[in-house]
Amino acid sequence: MPLKRSHSQRQFEEDSSSDDDDYFILGAAQIVHSFSNVRRGHGGSIPGRMKIYRDRQGGHDRMFRDYLAVNPTFGPAIFRRRFRMSRELFLRIMNAIEAHDDYFVQKRDCCNELGLSCFQKVTAAFRMLTYGVPADATDEYVRIGESTVLESLCRFVGAVVEIFEDEYLRYPNEADTKRLLALDENKGFPGMLGSIDCMHWAWKNCPYEKQGQYKGHVDKPTIILEAVASHDLRIWHAFFGMPGSHNDINVLHRSPLFAILAEGTAPQVNYTVNGHEYTMGYYLADGIYPSWATIVKSITLPMGNKRQYFAKAQEAARKDVERAFRVLQARFPIVRGPARFWDTQTLALIMRACVIMHNMIVGDEGSVDPDERFDGGGQNVQPGRGQATRTLDEFIEAHRKIRDDETHFQLKEDLIEHLWSHYSGLY
Repeated sequence: MPLKRSHSQRQFEEDSSSDDDDYFILGAAQIVHSFSNVRRGHGGSIPGRMKIYRDRQGGHDRMFRDYLAVNPTFGPAIFRRRFRMSRELFLRIMNAIEAHDDYFVQKRDCCNELGLSCFQKVTAAFRMLTYGVPADATDEYVRIGESTVLESLCRFVGAVVEIFEDEYLRYPNEADTKRLLALDENKGFPGMLGSIDCMHWAWKNCPYEKQGQYKGHVDKPTIILEAVASHDLRIWHAFFGMPGSHNDINVLHRSPLFAILAEGTAPQVNYTVNGHEYTMGYYLADGIYPSWATIVKSITLPMGNKRQYFAKAQEAARKDVERAFRVLQARFPIVRGPARFWDTQTLALIMRACVIMHNMIVGDEGSVDPDERFDGGGQNVQPGRGQATRTLDEFIEAHRKIRDDETHFQLKEDLIEHLWSHYSGLY
């Protein structure tokens, strides 16, 4: 039989329970308040935060006199070295971004003072891309805070991708294919569209729970860039984001490189080598890649003069993509050093923006003559238009032809004979 509680006992228990609830509520409030003071966003004037007078307008005026004035302090050669591109190309990018994103338009604050100019924000982003420095390293000259630099960089690379990707990071069209085929046939490889390989970008701030996924043959997290480059170092294909635990074969299986070829929308390549006709272009690759009809690899242990000569020629031409990687890292050291950002989306935008600007520099510096015309792909190479649409059976059959190893070995033997008969006497 339960004991009856007196009124005083019930009142004491209720008061104790109320005190406990108040205690827990007060403790939770203190915890939330302490965490809210750890990290703040753009909060403006906050008690306890030191205010820095950066003289933003004076910083813009000095930068303008240094680089953009009629008679600048630092001429075109120094501008090219520090911004990795000509002043004309830089102004084209900056003006396009200012028109595309209102964030880069200079505004006045509530005190009627001018804020940061587009030139300051873009220059801060370029300093991080072209020097690989931390965000706060630009404050002394550009007069811009660390958080604003990071925001400017993210907005800048996003705008570059949105504005210029369709023009400077696309698959070769029919005119591009004619040019590539003609230039590569002069090197002894008719039907070649470039060389393919992968590059690893170290990820310094990879979250701990993802490090096992992003660690591969090296004991540090990396992210992979698969690229196809031509002899002029233009990058025609960039597939970025695969974890570093993958190898080149895994990346190729997930890459959209041959998607447009299987869909029938790519320019068709028709060429003849050693009396055999082929209808698909190919890429030069190293030995890890699979034996597909669209990939030509070297010979590991070549026996005989013909095969030795082919191996040397293939390996020499395949270095185009390696050179493109080195030039990309030299122009934009941010992709050479360890990545300091925390999410893969931002890293993907940075990589794609650097590739796009790399291609813009290649075209701007005269590596590609805009007035150069190629009516055909060479003496025995003629590109044609691909089929617009394909049924499911045609799509499967196209994939089967791309992965056909018999065509791969036959093409390699024909190229061995072609190189030996046409080019061996030149050396």
